[in-house]
Amino acid sequence: MIARVTLEIAVRKEFDYSVPADLADRIEVGTRVKIPFGPRLVMGVVTAVVETSPHTNLRSIASVVGISGMLTPRVLDLARWMAGYYCCPVEVALKSVLPDSVRKEGAKWRERLHVLVLPVMGEMPKLTARQREVWNILEEWRELPLQELLALAETTLETVRRLEDKGLVRVAPKVDERDPYAREEILPSQALKMNPEQDHALAAIQGAMDRMAAKPARERSAEKPAAMGDEMVPPLLLHGVTGSGKTEVYLQAIAVALERGLGAIVLVPEISLTPQTVERFKARFSSGPKGTLVAVLHSHLSAGERHDEWHKIRQGRARIVIGARSAVFAPVDRLGLIVVDEEHEHSYKQEEAPRYHARDVAVVRGARERAVVVLGSATPSVESYHNAKRGKYSLLEMPSRATDQKLPLVRVVDLRVDSRRGEKGTPGVFSEPLKDGIHRRLEKGEQTILFLNRRGYSSSLQCPKCGYVAGCPNCSVSLTYHRALQRLMCHICGHSAAAPVRCPQEGCGDGAIRYTGLGTERVEETLLKLFPKARVARMDRDTLKKKEDYRRILTEFRTGRIDILVGTQMIAKGLHFPNVTLVGVLYADLSLHVPDFRAGERTFQLLTQVSGRAGRGDVEGEVFVQSFTPFHPAIQFARRHDYAGFFEAEVEFREQLKYPPFSRIALLTLKGRNEDKVKLSAEHVRKQLDLRVGSWPGLVLAGPAPAPLVKAETFYRYQIMIRCRAMSRMSRALAELEATLKLPEDVHLVIDIDPVNLV
Repeated sequence: MIARVTLEIAVRKEFDYSVPADLADRIEVGTRVKIPFGPRLVMGVVTAVVETSPHTNLRSIASVVGISGMLTPRVLDLARWMAGYYCCPVEVALKSVLPDSVRKEGAKWRERLHVLVLPVMGEMPKLTARQREVWNILEEWRELPLQELLALAETTLETVRRLEDKGLVRVAPKVDERDPYAREEILPSQALKMNPEQDHALAAIQGAMDRMAAKPARERSAEKPAAMGDEMVPPLLLHGVTGSGKTEVYLQAIAVALERGLGAIVLVPEISLTPQTVERFKARFSSGPKGTLVAVLHSHLSAGERHDEWHKIRQGRARIVIGARSAVFAPVDRLGLIVVDEEHEHSYKQEEAPRYHARDVAVVRGARERAVVVLGSATPSVESYHNAKRGKYSLLEMPSRATDQKLPLVRVVDLRVDSRRGEKGTPGVFSEPLKDGIHRRLEKGEQTILFLNRRGYSSSLQCPKCGYVAGCPNCSVSLTYHRALQRLMCHICGHSAAAPVRCPQEGCGDGAIRYTGLGTERVEETLLKLFPKARVARMDRDTLKKKEDYRRILTEFRTGRIDILVGTQMIAKGLHFPNVTLVGVLYADLSLHVPDFRAGERTFQLLTQVSGRAGRGDVEGEVFVQSFTPFHPAIQFARRHDYAGFFEAEVEFREQLKYPPFSRIALLTLKGRNEDKVKLSAEHVRKQLDLRVGSWPGLVLAGPAPAPLVKAETFYRYQIMIRCRAMSRMSRALAELEATLKLPEDVHLVIDIDPVNLV
């Protein structure tokens, strides 16, 4: 018996090892093993079991690590596809599929001593008064962790051991699961009555499940990863306006899957959205005759919590998984449904190798495992909506809010005009209409959300005398002023410096330096001055230091203890607060004027999403969008809640310039600390591309050129953009190029397939 093993070190090759007789019954595809490699032992994964090998004198597997079959063959096949499509070694893809907390050799369940009450045989032994007190507590609880009993009874281990000697209790180790939501008290909920649009969407999802169940799974060769999109695609695109009740459709669709003995994965784009989502799903599915554990997977869990949640899924105890992008790899057996909520969000894209997009991986996994994939959004990505319009996806429309509330009235404020009328010190923060709106809401006891996607106090420090601007020494960006810390900080690399009181430019030293631009910290300060009686809270990375901070602030907002909530993108989506009647977008232009063809799309999506937080209760909502470019199409289409109009205008522009969805993009970035070397290396890569793929029909090569952010974290960056139609073929060509390319040791090539960030 021979095992073919992929090592954890990136050597882009599999190795054959003989299987010792005493390990034969524990070796299968997906088993983690320790094997000799050169003079040392390394970790690896069994990717195939064969009878013969072309090699002789095979070395033997040293040991098996963890349980057998930690990777299912289907998830292993998905990792192979990912490696081929996203141009990375299989071993790198496997590290994403199998998290560190599970992969580590010492990873295991936590055991704690528990005290268990035993049946009393015959007469009750004689007890001291202290022993009797402890026994009375144990009789009530029947079982307690030893440390909890000692604290509750204010006793010692010796007293408990005396009870054990008398045959009344047993003290023994027991697995103690680390549940991140163990202390949460969640009340069960029932399915809600849905409107006709929701009923239609649910029926379509159920029909898709029926069709997938009737079709045999297609097995694919591991040597030839499938091109994304060349399999039967089972997703549906659920386009529902904010407040249309998409989550209730997800919940009832998952109930259908559970009835059929199938599991489900629910992806959310932001870890910050997970607690609210988990609460709703646990309330619906943790009890009742079909009750199941709901597992949570995301990076904010401790290593122990991630280990336990993953194994609950692998053991089949948790049939529903909720998490951020890596949850797409959850080892759910008999997977029936994958929901990708807010499918347009760019946080589904991994920025380090393997640079996968969780939405696209979900589509491929669904096709391979006969699972239905539901992509949900109020503002679908242009690519997904285009797929639906040309029939690749099934399109489900929910254009009305679930309980017939009106979509909020959106007013666009021209800051070019309003700033000339505003009071001194307030232009660029609050326009007069927005200030008046906040004041009216405070008088009525209603709540307001204010959105600005920039943290800190001011975006730059400038000297009006000499023109000096405080810049980051490691990145080509200005430093952001954080007033509470009295520091200048770089939001790219984390560089920090004390804020000067005079211009630091040699020969200047002027004391009239000023901070310009706007951040959430300044917004909060201005609010407290304008509305001193208002209860104001701020949510951004600077205020959320602990895991529980996000939930604490939202709970206070939900219960009315906060009047005005100021925040960055983390408050722009997925939140449901019926008493919020006003939303203010303080500076809509932030995402508009960046060198990225998706700038208009991102602005439209963000404005639509944050506007949707208003008017979810009985009172109609109102939104103020402040902008210096108020007539930009993205802002005007968002004002009218007109996704279809925005899409038609956007695809016309994309088609003319051959941008997605009319092509696929690969972005090649050369990085190094010597700019001249990086530039020369980029020119060399371009010449190689011209030789290898330059004659392909429909191909567009652009660059090399300095990246929009030319220097980041001390590295200079040059880019080459490739636009083509056949990305799977291009991925193979780029992998071959990377394998043979000779670059200076201090220059690195990064290949990003289907990038979402061009900066």
